[in-house]
Amino acid sequence: MSRRATLDDIDAIAAIETACFGSSAWSASLVADEVRGERHVVLVADDVVAYGAISVAGDVADLDRIAVLPGSRGQGLAAGLLVDLVDLARDLDAERMLLEVAADNVPAIGLYEAHGFDTIATRRGYYAGGVDALVMQLDIQEWR
Repeated sequence: MSRRATLDDIDAIAAIETACFGSSAWSASLVADEVRGERHVVLVADDVVAYGAISVAGDVADLDRIAVLPGSRGQGLAAGLLVDLVDLARDLDAERMLLEVAADNVPAIGLYEAHGFDTIATRRGYYAGGVDALVMQLDIQEWR
């Protein structure tokens, strides 16, 4: 379902970023940094309509992004990427995964909760427009 991103995928990932995040999108150069990064793992769905990125430092993995083009949502791509990213984090000896999600992003929160993430904190006014961020955590060692 997914594979590691290569430098050939940067333009497609940047297009996903723009479609999903608009003015908050990562630039193509930031995407390239993620793909090349030593502590980063970027996966793409085989047809590059979705991608996910984590960074791992010690025993903690941060879920940096999961994004699916609007026309490809509802097919389980985000869930598949999430599972693959958690498995990779475990392979890299991470014991827990952290993420931040907008408190009004109900579909994403539902995805994370369905996969065992718990809300551990709220960051008030973290996103543009004063939207709160939920900080969520998954104990990878107990996952699945």
